[in-house]
Amino acid sequence: MNPLITDEERAQLLANGRARAAAQASDPLPVVRLFTPDAHATWLLVALNPVDGDTAYGLIDLGISMPELGHVKLSDLASIVGPRQQPVMRDRYFQAVRPLSEYLRLAQENGSIVD
Repeated sequence: MNPLITDEERAQLLANGRARAAAQASDPLPVVRLFTPDAHATWLLVALNPVDGDTAYGLIDLGISMPELGHVKLSDLASIVGPRQQPVMRDRYFQAVRPLSEYLRLAQENGSIVD
């Protein structure tokens, strides 16, 4: 099991992933916020591919003022360390307050994920 997400978050991400795979129109709230404490990268994830259980979809902000929607493998994130050897971490206090499309709009306006 990937330590970056809880079992509950995995279940919600997979449910959203199944809805995306079935082409159900939705604009879900992000389920989890992952970040690098020493490299300014942030991932707001909304869905997990139900086939491989590893490929996540969401808003990706690599700290270069170009946030965008995309895919990332949790297994890849688990192997990343920042310049001070800090691993990717889960924001245990993150509570989504708006749908993904609104996080995307604000991030593109501001050049980074704002909260």
